[in-house]
Amino acid sequence: MEVLKLSAREISYIALFESMTGAVVKDCVVDESDGRVTFVVRKGDMGIAIGRRGANVQRVAKAIGRKVEVVEHSSDPAEFVVNVLKPAKVESVEVDEDKKQIRVRLSMHDREKMRRRVLERVREIVKRHHDMDVVIV
Repeated sequence: MEVLKLSAREISYIALFESMTGAVVKDCVVDESDGRVTFVVRKGDMGIAIGRRGANVQRVAKAIGRKVEVVEHSSDPAEFVVNVLKPAKVESVEVDEDKKQIRVRLSMHDREKMRRRVLERVREIVKRHHDMDVVIV
């Protein structure tokens, strides 16, 4: 994994998120085209990050004026890509360490719903944490 480079804005979003939720943030990705901020939280911190009935996520979204998405980190690339793709139903995941590639099979319904921007964000997040390309089939 390469060293993550964060902008001042991403660092400020992380500080705000951590102070408002109590969860530990490992990464923050801002998608300007979608107006969305994705926070990658430490494994086990998903519940505290979301809060009861999504209250924490809603408060953070209101504070930063953007949609907020939370993903739970995993050191296992297959588990991590499933977490990034949630709530999509992943049918199978194949990790090829030699090719540095993860092949993911989604349900037909979820594959049809995936937009190009969402797939690009998924690929970027997985690449940042596991240095692998994601191929959706």
